[in-house]
Amino acid sequence: MRPGRHRHLTLAASVTGAVIVALDGTVLTIAQPALQRDLHASFAQVQWTSTGYLIAVAALLVLSGRLGDRYGHREVFVAGTLGFAATSAAIALAPGIGWVIGLRVAQGLFGALLQPATLGMLRAAFPTDRLPTAIAVRSSAIGLAAAAGPLVGGALTAHFGWRSVFLLNVVPALAIGVAALAVRVPAPRDTCAGVDTDAGVGSGAKAGAGAGGRITRSGLTGACLLAAALACLVHTLVEVPRMGWTEGTVLGLTGAVAAGGAFAWHQRVATHPLIPPHVLASRTLTAALAVLLAASAAMFGALFVGSYFLQEVLALDPLQSGLHVLPLAVMMVAGAPVAVVLLRRQGPRRTALAAMALVSSGMLLLAGVDRSAASPALAGAFLMLGAGFGTVMVTATAVVVQQASADDAGVSGGLKQTIMNIGPALGIALATTSITLIAPGLAAGQAGNGGSRWTAAAFGGAMGPTLLLLAGVAALGVPAALRLPSRAAADPVSRRA
Repeated sequence: MRPGRHRHLTLAASVTGAVIVALDGTVLTIAQPALQRDLHASFAQVQWTSTGYLIAVAALLVLSGRLGDRYGHREVFVAGTLGFAATSAAIALAPGIGWVIGLRVAQGLFGALLQPATLGMLRAAFPTDRLPTAIAVRSSAIGLAAAAGPLVGGALTAHFGWRSVFLLNVVPALAIGVAALAVRVPAPRDTCAGVDTDAGVGSGAKAGAGAGGRITRSGLTGACLLAAALACLVHTLVEVPRMGWTEGTVLGLTGAVAAGGAFAWHQRVATHPLIPPHVLASRTLTAALAVLLAASAAMFGALFVGSYFLQEVLALDPLQSGLHVLPLAVMMVAGAPVAVVLLRRQGPRRTALAAMALVSSGMLLLAGVDRSAASPALAGAFLMLGAGFGTVMVTATAVVVQQASADDAGVSGGLKQTIMNIGPALGIALATTSITLIAPGLAAGQAGNGGSRWTAAAFGGAMGPTLLLLAGVAALGVPAALRLPSRAAADPVSRRA
């Protein structure tokens, strides 16, 4: 195959794979209320369809990049893509909520394989001078897919039901998986050091692996401990409002603390830790990650709540709900170039502070909207959320890339993407906890007819305090933002992962 044709096919496969994963995360947000009604699920069970997937990806994302280094990015890409297609089809046919949750976790495992491999294939196929353009095309496609997700999910759910949002992935994933088998990926080159690889696929990304990409037992142990800590923490957050401090919830909290402590200890003593300690020694890099953690937790918690508000309180159908969320998506994409200009002129510190203020203000505005679908405050809130979070993404990515050494470019990018999965998982769990705490009586009273059915009065009353709580979570990122550099580096990064 001619080199030019090979590169085009590799780029098409990489972009399509990344788009499938990005689209999957946002189409489900609008479909969750319909899924809950159809499967007679509780509110807590529905949040596991998101958090189960996110936890699986977060725990394995960095390690999966090393699997590609060891066994070949094309091979890992094909396994991840075909597995993602199979689990998507299985979810669409799932008979109950338990099956959906379990299959979403499995889908997360394959998603973790797929994401870093899409970049690994590009790094191997493109020369140094052309690689940034290929990565920019991929990043733009991810942004557009994430932006289109609520609208696509709303249209599919309104006309074909929630199962169609999972069937959407099957044919494209199978097609690119088979097409990738025809691509012979050359040996990886040490190219583009410092580019935000966003998935731990860098020439020097040694997380969880020894030299040459060897996957070690210590890396697998670290991934398992991280997954256990997150799962126990989310379980405790969700179950305490429903069950109180019973033996089960106390055990869950104990498990979270124990697994988290074991993970921290393991990272200090392991020969090849999942997250090398010297990477986190940079105060600037950890500050950028903390800002991203707070913003993503608040943002995705608000999206989870907002989807229910639009459909349960305002009684909009999924398509109408997707249209109402569109201002948020548009601002995330359209605001990125503006964020780059702000970053150059004002520096990361001021840009991040302004962005966090926008996110918090958007949530405060959303918390006070009236029950009118035509409310200007509703559109304004989503505009502010999109502009603020998009700016946080650009700023955090730039700081992470600029602070990472050439040897740590891959693991730093992978760590950033890991945070982008941990934050939403915690934010959705926290939103579920808050809503369940505020309206426990209604939840129990309506559980008899196949799961928790939140009326407009119940959810409307719980939404405001929950969004205030999430605004507070966003505000927790302010101290970290104050630790960011006051001036931009000479060559700031303008790409969003």
